[in-house]
Amino acid sequence: MKGLGAEVAKNLILAGVKGLTMLDHQQVSPEDTRAQFLVPAGSLGRNRAEASLERAQNLNPMVDVKADPENLESKPEEFFTQFDAVCLTCCSRDVMVKINQICHKNSVKFFTGDVFGYHGYMFADLGEHEFVEEKTKITKVNPGVEDGPDTKKAKLDSSETTMVKKRVVFCPLEDALAVDWSGEKAKAALKRTTPDYFLLQVLLKFRAENGRDPSPQSYARDAELLLRMRRDVLDALGVGADLLPDEFV
Repeated sequence: MKGLGAEVAKNLILAGVKGLTMLDHQQVSPEDTRAQFLVPAGSLGRNRAEASLERAQNLNPMVDVKADPENLESKPEEFFTQFDAVCLTCCSRDVMVKINQICHKNSVKFFTGDVFGYHGYMFADLGEHEFVEEKTKITKVNPGVEDGPDTKKAKLDSSETTMVKKRVVFCPLEDALAVDWSGEKAKAALKRTTPDYFLLQVLLKFRAENGRDPSPQSYARDAELLLRMRRDVLDALGVGADLLPDEFV
């Protein structure tokens, strides 16, 4: 329930979902008092989820909003299967992969995201998702008549709208992060892939190894670590270091 988590919760509550549970075992930090608008002044040191409950509930009294102060990693599989959707923010790679595997297996929609300064990401695993797409077909009423204003009007009047059913199968997060980019098919997709995908991999590795995110207070040391991790990550993924120039730190 940092800044991003508060924003997601706010949007869902205002949308009018039946119920929402905010789960966070961390305490309110000085940074939270500046970035997390659900936390009232004077909440420093309180549990983040519990401190956010009153303002979150006031957004929409029709939504059943709950706060859970337990650690996400201590929750059993049955905890997640009670929800229609699970959304993680600001979590480690291992935690995201673990919870996504549980949700994928039990057909629970899964979302995760984070913000790193000017960069951010969102991942969705909706399992097998079916939807309907509207298609408009325009036919000529009088094919032999030359084009003109009247003919164009006739074409518009003869449009036919049909509903086409489509199906999309989403891949798990672990597969999305473990793509081998050295293959020919992957190389073709590389041109359409944002560098932020690879930046995310580096930042998640930094978080996993250091238990925190890069900080301006330790810029010199963190920059050195990030450059080393960039080399290791890009080598493992089978792409060149030029995808993330030194300026990314």
